[in-house]
Amino acid sequence: MRKYMTEFIGTFFLVFTIGLTVTAGTPMAPLAIGSSLMIMVYMGGHVSGGHYNPAVSLALLLRGKMDSVGEFVAYVASQVAGAIVAAVATYVIVGRTLKVAPADSASTLAALLVELLFTFALALVVLNVAASAKTKGNSFYGLAIGFTIVVGAFAGGPISGGAFNPAVGTGPILVDAMVAGGSLSHLWLYLLGPFLGGALSAWVFGIQEQTP
Repeated sequence: MRKYMTEFIGTFFLVFTIGLTVTAGTPMAPLAIGSSLMIMVYMGGHVSGGHYNPAVSLALLLRGKMDSVGEFVAYVASQVAGAIVAAVATYVIVGRTLKVAPADSASTLAALLVELLFTFALALVVLNVAASAKTKGNSFYGLAIGFTIVVGAFAGGPISGGAFNPAVGTGPILVDAMVAGGSLSHLWLYLLGPFLGGALSAWVFGIQEQTP
């Protein structure tokens, strides 16, 4: 239970930070969002691994870093629940919903590739700094993970919406649909892209870990 509670809390504060900064139009929102992830990774890394992202959990499952498929499902449920509660909290506080969607000028393919590639980068960083025996015991894992999101949000956010996380896509989109009549039409993009990125990172990490 402590693992799932930690995943819920970490994902909540990640999405809550996204909600408050994005709805306020904060210019440096990506820095706040990446810092929030970094802080939460340091908070819960020793308890749950500090995934806060179903695509990261998938990558770890595929590399044998989770106990079972059942644990993976419980992690994802905790993460999505945290994202939904955070999206509701954002609405209660600021009076409007967080809308996660690609830019109007972005093609579907462009948005999908951005979500796939930056999720791939994030999950690959997680695997290398937090799941590899070669870097075990390092103190920089949270910084590396958080700043991957800073980079992704600045570079890819204006194109795809910058979720890089199925929970970040799912929670706000569901709440926006229920509260403000928003569309579910982009939900698949924030599931397919990140999950493909997570799976690809697991394959690449397997190659990286091979003994020369």
